[in-house]
Amino acid sequence: MSTEVLAASATDVQQASASAPAQSNTVEKVNLLGMSRPQMEKFFEDLGEKKFRAGQVMKWIHQFFVTDFAEMTNISGKLREKLEKICEIKAPEVVHKNYSKDGTRKWVFRVGEGEGSLVETVLIPAEDKTGSRKTLCISSQVGCALDCSFCSTGKQGFQRDLTQAEIIGQLWMANYSYMEDVPVIERERSVTNVVMMGMGEPLLNYDAVLNAMRIMLDDFAYGMSKRRVTLSTSGVVPKIDQLAQDIDVALAISLHATNNELRDELVPINKKYPLEQLIAACQRYIGKDGNESARKHVTIEYVMLDGVNDHPEHAQQMIKLLKNLPSKINLIPFNPFPHAPYGRSSRNRIISFQKTLSDAGFVCTIRQTRGDDIDAACGQLVGQVADRTRRAEQWKKKVAAQNEIIRSQG
Repeated sequence: MSTEVLAASATDVQQASASAPAQSNTVEKVNLLGMSRPQMEKFFEDLGEKKFRAGQVMKWIHQFFVTDFAEMTNISGKLREKLEKICEIKAPEVVHKNYSKDGTRKWVFRVGEGEGSLVETVLIPAEDKTGSRKTLCISSQVGCALDCSFCSTGKQGFQRDLTQAEIIGQLWMANYSYMEDVPVIERERSVTNVVMMGMGEPLLNYDAVLNAMRIMLDDFAYGMSKRRVTLSTSGVVPKIDQLAQDIDVALAISLHATNNELRDELVPINKKYPLEQLIAACQRYIGKDGNESARKHVTIEYVMLDGVNDHPEHAQQMIKLLKNLPSKINLIPFNPFPHAPYGRSSRNRIISFQKTLSDAGFVCTIRQTRGDDIDAACGQLVGQVADRTRRAEQWKKKVAAQNEIIRSQG
């Protein structure tokens, strides 16, 4: 095959691959890690090969965690040599990893040059009535543009979107961390659940996130149940509607406030897509439900901020807001970060809030804080970031003013 054809093939899959340094003055190697099956089938057809090779290679990559083409024993030696010359299987570089005493694991990946090109991924093990679960919280962007006031990631600012290879590479690495000392033939997938809930807003990196989730669901890759893949959004309404058309996965909403005035401050994207539009989009998403769909309900995430959104009237507002939306509510104790303008709601306040919602008929749980000894808890990703917390004092004054109004109204 000519150099020109190889270069064209690499260009076709550029958006599906993490960039690799040029090997020489000829052709940049193509990273197969981030390709969905249709993308990889096209790639092999462009090489003059049968498209079923895509499924074979995907199994080696995502089920046996093999990065050396020489180990892919059901592929001809000639094709393996060709792949070795023009392709690679490359996960993002791990620059730091830390394992918590509670079993939580955190990785810091370098996805570019400089201190601002780091993303974090957290794996949380748990036991429930169905057995052992390993839930991986995956990042979709370097930093985040939405600047939610209670999240340390937002203080980093937005750097760039992650590629498909950088997104799925987080899942690959989490699985591999349990399998690296296991013989290839005995390796198996360990991660049972994925939540697109790490750094960044997934729906603002739509195409890469969509194709990464397709790899997660693909039987030739991770074969995950659609009920075990969850996308969490702060409320990008048009993309929620598009997601409903493109894939069947579970949906979670970062709500955090029950009226527009407060949510405008906590989750600024609410100014563009207010609560009425967001809830309507969630209802449309549920409306696409089918007998085997993951869309049985929407998970509502609600971080509990002391004196800000944890009053009894906020619980009553939530009951009214969600009355026509099948939902499960997850109350999240706030996890402080340096210079955060908030405190965590008291345990008694959180339990009281939960009881009000449960008494109204909602399934409401309190998330157990995990991994806080390694800064892996919710809202703590990339704890060492550029200090962009000049608004902290302003927020403290605003919270005090809100509390005074509530007290004056009895």
